[in-house]
Order: sequence, then C-alpha cells, then structure tokens
Amino acid sequence: MLAGTGSLAEDLRVTRPHVVILGAGASRAAFPHGDRAGIQLPLMHDLVDKVGIKPILARHGYPYLGGNFEELYSTLSESAGYEDLTKEVERAVFAYFSPMQLPEKPTLYDHLVLSLRGKDLIATFNWDPLLVQACVRNNPHAELPTVVFLHGNVAIGYCSEHRISGPFPSCCTICGTLYSPSRLLYPTTNKDYSTDSYVGGAWGILRQALEQAYVLTIFGYSGPASDAAARELMEEAWGDSAQRELEETEIIDIRGEDDLAKAWSSFICSHHYRVVSRYYDSIAASYPRRSCEAMWRQLMEIEYLEKTPLPRAASFSELRASLGPWLAAEAGDSARGQGDP
Repeated sequence: MLAGTGSLAEDLRVTRPHVVILGAGASRAAFPHGDRAGIQLPLMHDLVDKVGIKPILARHGYPYLGGNFEELYSTLSESAGYEDLTKEVERAVFAYFSPMQLPEKPTLYDHLVLSLRGKDLIATFNWDPLLVQACVRNNPHAELPTVVFLHGNVAIGYCSEHRISGPFPSCCTICGTLYSPSRLLYPTTNKDYSTDSYVGGAWGILRQALEQAYVLTIFGYSGPASDAAARELMEEAWGDSAQRELEETEIIDIRGEDDLAKAWSSFICSHHYRVVSRYYDSIAASYPRRSCEAMWRQLMEIEYLEKTPLPRAASFSELRASLGPWLAAEAGDSARGQGDP
C-alpha cells in the first residue's frame, strides 16, 4: 500500500514533466474487451471492419482491395471524385467512437491519470472519449496532468474565439457559447498540424513539454510512416538525443525490444531507456505521482526504491484513500518551495 512509503511521498523535488504519448495501442491495451457496452477499440489495421466501412465503400462503388485504414483514407482524400465518400467515412468514424463509455469500475486510464501530476502531460493521438471521461471523473479528487489531443477527439469541444477547450457538449467558460466539436485529424500522408487552431495549440503544448521533459513514455504508438509530420515535430522538440543524457525514455509496447529501440532511437540516449510490454510495469504505474523523483533517485543518486503501485483491484474510494499521503504532501508543497534538479 502507498501509506508505508512516506519518504517518496514527500519528495516533490522534480518540477520537470513526465510526458506520456498515447497511440491506438494504449486504448486497446486499456480496454481489451471494449468499453462499458463492449464496443471494441479499433486499431488502424482493423478499423475498416470494426467501424463498418466496407458497406459504405460498396454503396459508392469503390473498389476496396484491402489494406489498413490509414492507406484507405489517404488514398480517398488525395484522389479526385471521392469527396462525398470521404465525408461519409468520416461521419461513420465519429459515430462509432462517440457513444463509448468507461466501465463503472476503475480502469487503466483512471490509474494513468491519477499516477501523474499537474506538471505532467498526456498527449494522445486517439479519437475515443475514454481518456476524457477518466479525467472528468477523477478531476474532483486529485490534481491531474494536462491532456492534449493531437488528432482531435470526439469528446472535446473548442471555442475558436477564446481559444479554449472543454468536454463536448459543454459551453465556453468565457462567453457561454456551446463548444464546437473538435475536428478529427484523419490519417493522410501529408498532414498539416497548423491549419486547425485546436490541433495546432495541442502540438504547441506538446512541443514545450517535450523540450522540458525528464521522463518520456511512448505507449502503444508506432509512429507510422503516414504520420511523418508528427514524428518530425516530436524529434525537433526533443532535440539531439545525445544531449539528453539525464533523461529516461520508456516504451510500452508488445513488440520486441530491439525493434522498438531502433524505431525510437532518435529519442534515446545511450542506455537511458527501458521497454516494457504492460502499462502496469511502467514507471508511472510503479511510482505513481512520483515517477520523475523515483527515476532521479534511482539513476542519479543510485538509490534502491521499493515500488509503490496503486492497488489495481481497488474501488474508487479505496484508490483515492491510498493516495492520501501523496496528495497531502502535494497540498503543502507550495509552502516548501522545493527546487528542480
């Protein structure tokens, strides 16, 4: 239980962020059996089947010969004469994800948002609303990380006049106008992350956080060739990996370590990386709300630390009670004025 590890609970010295980047594999791992009603979380390779896009293609007489959704959508959007079909595919995708609901009991996403602090950032490429819902139901009980949606999200709205966002449907906190749904950014070979104001703002927040990050976790995101622009933006913000000799990079993925280390080599300095196949073996899950402090003490001060995981089978009330010492230390931190290594 968390209550037995007071020294780590009281350690808030690292003010640099832990940045977590989520891809579709993270939602699939978090909800292997689907949402509350059993709606499955698709990946790019099975989205065409799960969303029911084949009948739409057939109605339009489109000669679909297989391939993943990225390949299909990129071809449709870049070819003349398929504008109506492309719009119908987009509506089908939005309609598939929109009704998804979190299970009533705590989930991996609840554990994830509670395991990070306000200084930290989650940047997700996913369209599903489940991370938004996890934030909404946990926000009254703990300071949560900033969350940005790099490809938009079905549960996020945006006020273009005041450049603020919030859960959709809800209203702008400044003008009271109903938020407009955030635009979903679909997979095309040549993405422009600057034309949409919400998406552009999300990328600006991620760039700043990556520049400052002490720990970087990449969870279920492959960095596909169809999203070369995203990879380029992240690499630019991270900078020369040889100059990030104090930082720790973590990859959560079921692929082999050698392949993953090669794929993400531009974010890895020497031996300062780790690969795990499950979220619950990750840094944030092992040292909730103190991930950066735990890495600093282990890597820089050569200290052995016992893991302090959240109780996975706990109810919400038990989960929040177990965080008591952590949250109490955070509440008093502003008066202590601790520094940043």
